[in-house]
Amino acid sequence: MTTATVLSVSSFPTNRMSTVSSTFCSNFGGTDFSRRHAAFQFLVPHYNFKNSKIFHKRFSNGLSSRRGFRLSCETKTEEIKIRRCSPYLERTLVSSNGALTSDDWRAVPDFWRSSAEKYGDRIAVVDPYHDPPTSLTYKQLEQEILNFSEGLRVIGVKPDEKLALFADNSYRWLVTDQGMMAMGAVDVVRGSRSSIEELLQIYIHSESVALAVDNPELFNRIVETFCSKAAPSYKEIIDLGQESCKAFSDSDDARQHYKYETISSDDIATLVYTSGTTGNPKGVMLTHKNLLHQINNLWDVVPAQPADRFLSMLPPWHAYERAAEYFIFTHGIEQVYTTVRNLKVDLQQYQPHYLITVPLVFETLYSGIQKQLSTSSPLRKILAFMFIKISLTYMEMKRIYEGTYLVRSRKEPSYFVSMLDWLWARIIAAILLPVHMLAKKLVYSKIHSAIGISKAGISGGGSLPSHVDKFFEAIGVVVQNGYGMTESSPVTAARRPSNNVLGSIGLPIRHTEFKIVDAETGEALPHGSKGIVKVRGPQVMKGYYKLLTIQEGGRHCGGVIVLEGRAKDTIVLLTGENVEPLELEEAAMRSSLIQQIVVIGQDQRRLGAIVVPNKDEVLEAAKKWSIVDPDATELSKKQITSLLNEELRKWTSGCSFQIGPILVIDEPFTIDSGLMTPTMKIRRDKVVALYKEQIADLYK
Repeated sequence: MTTATVLSVSSFPTNRMSTVSSTFCSNFGGTDFSRRHAAFQFLVPHYNFKNSKIFHKRFSNGLSSRRGFRLSCETKTEEIKIRRCSPYLERTLVSSNGALTSDDWRAVPDFWRSSAEKYGDRIAVVDPYHDPPTSLTYKQLEQEILNFSEGLRVIGVKPDEKLALFADNSYRWLVTDQGMMAMGAVDVVRGSRSSIEELLQIYIHSESVALAVDNPELFNRIVETFCSKAAPSYKEIIDLGQESCKAFSDSDDARQHYKYETISSDDIATLVYTSGTTGNPKGVMLTHKNLLHQINNLWDVVPAQPADRFLSMLPPWHAYERAAEYFIFTHGIEQVYTTVRNLKVDLQQYQPHYLITVPLVFETLYSGIQKQLSTSSPLRKILAFMFIKISLTYMEMKRIYEGTYLVRSRKEPSYFVSMLDWLWARIIAAILLPVHMLAKKLVYSKIHSAIGISKAGISGGGSLPSHVDKFFEAIGVVVQNGYGMTESSPVTAARRPSNNVLGSIGLPIRHTEFKIVDAETGEALPHGSKGIVKVRGPQVMKGYYKLLTIQEGGRHCGGVIVLEGRAKDTIVLLTGENVEPLELEEAAMRSSLIQQIVVIGQDQRRLGAIVVPNKDEVLEAAKKWSIVDPDATELSKKQITSLLNEELRKWTSGCSFQIGPILVIDEPFTIDSGLMTPTMKIRRDKVVALYKEQIADLYK
């Protein structure tokens, strides 16, 4: 029988960042291994999870002593335990105890040893927004990972066990993630903004035996549903690992109680649950080999150099952010953690060389720049927008004569026509070049100083609108677009600095094959054809956990790949016509009056849309066009709908299909409402389900 002592809130030092009620085994220090393990099982009594434990990873850097609490790891029986190691990271320890080592990276954490040796005293991470603000060198970061990994072993975590990591972006997430991998465990990752129900579903489905969370708020949200107990903090696990590492280095006898083995490249490194845009999240099993492919092959896309600065703001469990972080840390860069709220200030303060993020961030930057220019004095506003229009034309002509202009026709133009196009583009570009250069000096240089991104912005995780793509090209900010999925670790294709074809997702990365096939027959299609994308490569997942492919619509075009939307997003009208909603939605989002839009129309005669208006902009437009008085403070629903219909006709007139009736709603789609994924994609199925009755009325 296990007894427990409940520590009240008052038992915690008052200077800690958070105070939570916690329960620990009162005789924990002197028990044998089996009873200690049972104590952790006791920590999750409500669901009777086998071998469950909960780790509360706190954002406190120092640790005051707690009254009546101490962890120890004593055993009364001499038994040989399995100690699994990352072969290159812990090469010295492993080789001295008879296990096979390798000079190559076989597991993801192996690269930390190489980076620490190459870039030891260089700053690796800067984390200014957690308490306390922290910066670590490569040597310090490697040691922190080793200590955390060892601390997990001390408290009884075994290789191949699944550990849930529900946390947001910080250097401690990185240490926890890599520490778990380094000792052979499988981390199951998710962010703190997911619903409790979703987190619980992931925890149960993954068969996790432990949980790490990153802040008291999430802990308090989870605790009543998951259990009523807590366990060691981040710092305590680090301390335990540090003590154990020292014991191992000081005593040969301590090593004799273990059988050593190394992590295999084919071992599962992590379970990443998909964002769930079309249903419940699925657990994607990614191996060390999958992730090492990304680490070893992304330099062609992002030629990072030592001391380059990256700004990190995406959820770290997002496959795109995660692969990017692993890769850049092998090149001696400095990563600065930021937040959505602080992005604007940090772009100016830190002047990053690179920003790796999702299209929504580039759209937000675009809108912010447009708004800033619009509020300038009348003369500056006219000049700025004139310069931008000229630069857009100049860059289009430049793409034509350089041969990087995307054409949709499969028919090859004659040599004579091609030469005329080339000559015309050359002449127009030469005329516009002086004005473009003047614009760079007078206008664009100020934008550059405000946002940094001096080398490139890398967009992934969604579709980059063409008007945003062209705008940044015109003002001289390089933006490269790529494509991938969680199921492919995630990057499969990307535009290169030397081959940055706008409108495309670039070329497949090394060791990756793309095939465009007919949706019905599965037969391969020629370049320029529209079909389903199939991908093969070493980055493709091992499979879905506990499940038996996701397809994307796209086409080859001159070697680069052009995506036209997800096959599962395609709307089929009653007429039998297939519509890709993405084209219409991107066109509509160019209007400053529209905040969000979802095109609908499945099994209907015509398309419709659910629109969230930008209320301030709609009101300003109504005043400008004398629809309401200058002192009006609101519009009727009918007036808003009329204005939005006009805007949709204006911006989507060049699209293949037109939008009919629209449903105007007041509340935007958010992560908290469950209508957006944590990676900021709109959950179409949930939006349509929520407004099912209104949609039915719309089509009556």
